[in-house]
Order: sequence, then C-alpha cells, then structure tokens
Amino acid sequence: MSENTNDKIKDMSVNIAGIKFKNPVIASSGTFGNGTEYSGIIDISLLGGICSKGLTLTPRHGNEGIRVWETPSGLINSIGLENKGIIYFVENELPFLKQLGPVIIANLSGGESAEYVKGAAILDESTVDMVELNISCPNIREGGMAFGLDPGTAAAIVSAVRRSCKSKPLLVKLSPNAPNLSSVALSCINAGADALSLVNTFRAIAIDTVNKKPVFDNVIAGLSGPCIKPIALRMVWELFDVLEDAKVKIPIIGMGGISCLNDALEFLMAGALAVQVGSSTFSNPHTMIEIIEGLNKYMTDNNLSKVSDISIR
Repeated sequence: MSENTNDKIKDMSVNIAGIKFKNPVIASSGTFGNGTEYSGIIDISLLGGICSKGLTLTPRHGNEGIRVWETPSGLINSIGLENKGIIYFVENELPFLKQLGPVIIANLSGGESAEYVKGAAILDESTVDMVELNISCPNIREGGMAFGLDPGTAAAIVSAVRRSCKSKPLLVKLSPNAPNLSSVALSCINAGADALSLVNTFRAIAIDTVNKKPVFDNVIAGLSGPCIKPIALRMVWELFDVLEDAKVKIPIIGMGGISCLNDALEFLMAGALAVQVGSSTFSNPHTMIEIIEGLNKYMTDNNLSKVSDISIR
C-alpha cells in the first residue's frame, strides 16, 4: 500500500538567511512587547519568531499626547519608538526572550546613521539571532522612514550597518511609503541585506473634530490593521516579481493587516516565506497561535509535507 501523505510528518519550518524558524509565524515589532506581556496568555514557545520593540542606542520616552487612535478596520499609532535602549534590552530583556524558544529578532531603529551603526555593533555581539533594520518608521521626526524612501539613502544606511553587523543575518524592514519600493528593495539587497520584511505602516492622519485639531502631536502617524492588507499583499506580490526578474533569491517576510489563517495563507501564496502578525494581537492575543494551528490543518487537508508548498509562485 502506498504511503499516505497525511501520515507524513509535516514540516512547518522555514529557513531565513541561515536561521531555522519552527514555523513561519513571527510576532511583529512593537506589538508584542518583549515577551513578558503575553507569556501568561499564550504559549509563546509555539511561535516561529519574535521581533523586539524598536530599539535605539539611547532610551527614548516616545511621543507626547495621544499615541493610539482606532479607525474603521485599522489602528493609527504614534508611539515614537519608546524603549529603554539597546544596552538595557541586551542586559535585562534578551535573557528572558532567549528562554522562550522562538527565534529572537532585534528591531534596530534610530535617528541618524551613527546611532544605527553603534547599535548594530552592540547587537552583533549579543545573543539575538537576527537584526531587523527598521528604516521605515513614520512616527519619529528624524531618521526612521527618511532612510527608507530613497534607494541611495537606503543603500548607504544598510551598507553602514552591514559593516557593524558582521555575524548576524540582516533583515531590512521596508516602507510602503517609498515612491519606488522596488528600487529601494534592490538597493538594500546590493548593500548587504539578507532578507526583506514589508510592509511597515502607511502614513495617515486623524482629526479631532470636537477640538478642531489633528489627533497626534506629530500630525502624521502610522496606519496598520486589516484595512491595509490588500495593499500590503499587492506589494509583496510585486516585490516577488521584481526579485524574480532580477534573478535575486532572497527571503521576503510579509506583513500588514494579517488577522487570521486566510490572511497568512494569502501572503505565503503571494511569495512571502514567512509572515509577521501585529495589530491583530491587540484585539485577539491568540491570533498567532490560531494561525499556526490553522496552517498545520491546512497542510494536512491539502496533503502538503512542507509549509513552503503553500506558495503559488
């Protein structure tokens, strides 16, 4: 009797720049804290990976005023990279994260090139598994997204960080607000990126009609949630085509409004090797676990032995 594919061991693992993830579901930066916040709610060891909060060389208090604003099918935020600094993270938060089991990705942010470079050097000597270079945050007045809008500027910062980040894989988080995302992506790859993640939040505003002024002190903030998913999915699809045409093989991690199994399947089918889940964790802390369990069932129901077989590209 021939072997039934359903009886085979399903391989949900993915390899991103030499790092093995037990499954393709990763907690997105800024939405999962640093593990402690959800450790009593879900079994964190089941996740494929965890991205830390955005880390800067020195501590940041974040933006003043209102920081989060709900909008139909989405969330607008202006947190401003509040964090206690990279050294504090490495000494006080990373040890706990490393005990949890998932791959640990440090999200590196900053306001200027020198800050990124020094931060990368510290993380390179730490026990993080991978560094995600954030050149796409729209919620700070300097640095952040400014580095990710232009191919030349993006290449310069990636190249500088690459020289400091010698032993860790370098993942670059791209902005959907770049006028030519494809050019930015290729420039980052040429400058040394090992993988790409997209998309970060879209620039958006909200107006307080009672007080007749913008909701956020910075006026412009970042939109996330289900409302951006179709656009983010399109960008992942298009980037996959660009990389194919350029004959470049590099992993894509897709994100943007993923809130259920079907959303994750769409990104995996569009060419993403893995997905990051963010805003939906706020409304349903079990989202990622439900997606992982759903992927397992989907593979069984469709006689798939590898999670990479989900792709239609």
